[in-house]
Amino acid sequence: MKTQDLSNLVKQAACLLLISHKVNQKDENNNFKLLPTLYPEDALEPYISKKTVEFHYGKHLAGYIQTTNNLKADTEYKDLSIEEIMLRADGKLFNNAAQVYNHYFQFEALHAPKKDNTPEGKIKKNIEGTFGNLDTFKQKFAEAATTLFGSGYVWLVASADGKLELVQTKNAENPLTAGKTPVLNLDVWEHAYYLDVQNLRAKYVENFWNIVDWEKVNKRLECIK
Repeated sequence: MKTQDLSNLVKQAACLLLISHKVNQKDENNNFKLLPTLYPEDALEPYISKKTVEFHYGKHLAGYIQTTNNLKADTEYKDLSIEEIMLRADGKLFNNAAQVYNHYFQFEALHAPKKDNTPEGKIKKNIEGTFGNLDTFKQKFAEAATTLFGSGYVWLVASADGKLELVQTKNAENPLTAGKTPVLNLDVWEHAYYLDVQNLRAKYVENFWNIVDWEKVNKRLECIK
């Protein structure tokens, strides 16, 4: 990838992760730090439990951050942002940095349950323009989430003309590395839902719609030029 193209992609990745400036703050040892939870740990109940947030955010995400710090130390990546590492590295360092990005990306786009939690504004228009209506979109999203074999993510990606697409990725992969622009994701690794619904991934997806922060999705759409 050309240097200028990579630079532009890094800027877009940072724009899409709305809390990027906080995520990339480092301590006195030049290490990334786990941010305090973005809302109370029980804020997503009953759809995602406090116990799951404690493990998923407080243990799994923290572990990816620590491993990223360990792997980047004394390398060419030591002073880079999490977006730069994700888009430039490979192997174990890519996997861990991408998981840091992917996890924050999901957690920042959730909020406490709201009655009739439906999209408004540009994302509503784009969903209807691409899928016809919200129910069809949810059905297609659920199909993508439940048919993804093993661990990974389902992403809603957008283009400048308002066209939306659902993308499945395996393990830590992120659509940005394939030139696609994500605006919403759902982690379908088992650690994201097993404590709450055991192996019922479809129920986890159903619960997700009650806590999606559509305002954050609309803000991400502003990053697409």
